[in-house]
Amino acid sequence: VQLQASGGGLVQAGGSLRLSCAASGRAASDYDMGWFRQAPGKEREFVAVIKWSGTETYYADSVKGRATISRDNVKNTVYLHLNNLKPEDTAVYYCAADLTTPLTGWGSPYYEMDYWGKGTLVTVSS
Repeated sequence: VQLQASGGGLVQAGGSLRLSCAASGRAASDYDMGWFRQAPGKEREFVAVIKWSGTETYYADSVKGRATISRDNVKNTVYLHLNNLKPEDTAVYYCAADLTTPLTGWGSPYYEMDYWGKGTLVTVSS
């Protein structure tokens, strides 16, 4: 499975952004897909994940209420809407895909994602 993230850019605080992650390859729609981010000088952290069926989602506390993850399995694309952006949301955002990790396990050091995409940079100015 190949993942291609896009949609990053420069946004003012309080603004919104939509990130996209297009998946290609065999049975891409079978994978749970989600987002991580890595801010300068910080470790990568989990942001959000959506089940392959689109019926279940899980968010990090840092974005809960400000983020919505969705997917279109016809287009094999996952979206992350971020609202009310804050300067601390500035990071490189990476999408990931995994078959077996429970949604609540995303971000745990005990689980490795099956596939990663290259990141897209989001910069939020104050």
